[in-house]
Amino acid sequence: MTTLNTGIFKNLLEQLDKLFKHNRQGSIKTKERYYQALQRFCRYLASEWRLQKLANIAPKHIEGYAKFLIVNNKSATTIKTDLSAIRFFHDKISEPRFRLPDNSMLALSRRKFVGFDRTWSASEFAQMLAIAENTNHVDYACSISLAYHAGLRIHECCRLDTAAAESALRVDKLTVKGKNGKVRTVPINTAIADLFRSLLAVIARGEKLLVPSDVPTHVYIKRLQGFIARHRDNCSQNTNKERLTFHGLRHSFAVHKFSELIGNGYSESQAKREVSKLLGHEREDVTEIYLSSLRKVGDC
Repeated sequence: MTTLNTGIFKNLLEQLDKLFKHNRQGSIKTKERYYQALQRFCRYLASEWRLQKLANIAPKHIEGYAKFLIVNNKSATTIKTDLSAIRFFHDKISEPRFRLPDNSMLALSRRKFVGFDRTWSASEFAQMLAIAENTNHVDYACSISLAYHAGLRIHECCRLDTAAAESALRVDKLTVKGKNGKVRTVPINTAIADLFRSLLAVIARGEKLLVPSDVPTHVYIKRLQGFIARHRDNCSQNTNKERLTFHGLRHSFAVHKFSELIGNGYSESQAKREVSKLLGHEREDVTEIYLSSLRKVGDC
């Protein structure tokens, strides 16, 4: 997870270090494992909640983080260990404001977490796209479109160069290098093609398509995620859904593609396998998470 709000993150780490310094419980290995878990949690708190004090950790933060870990395919063992670490250090805080829920109150099974809806509606997507274009961020608009219409991860968007865009325009398909070097091909639509042409008109051949040559990739990702975080409240229409994130755009792609394939006569299992390939993985349990909004309303 890329860290947003770096200043808040550093402040939380300083508070964590004070707690860690005075801890005498547990083996060296356990203490180190718990400390790393809290670092990740602090990064989440800074990026998603802008939380200033560890003493203000509330049940909503724990619940949100548990969902975050599930959606990012962390194992049940990892999730439970991380939550144990959070509670362990929370107990070291002298005057915490809230009592934290235990695992039995969080519905930690993957099956129950499938019910959370992270998709963007067509209107939410259109509004965010318009904001990006109106603020002269064609690159952001392109990344958002690639995730929504083609299911790309944020890092996959950042890897694209002008050669990849030119090739995609010739064959209406984009070759993507994803996690662990896995290569896949995804179709592009007219909206993506038009954005590619707009970018190719102003970017020198051989350069990255979206990331400026003088900007590190992790900085660009942080800026893009920050852009969405700043504007999502102006776009979001359903308070019952999860907060809009870049990753949620991939959920929208999965739902739309699955529905399209079912409409074209695919069986449910065939449609899931095809969606899984287009997303860049081969795991049916992960595909189920992406299709959670359909499960929630009983459409599949």
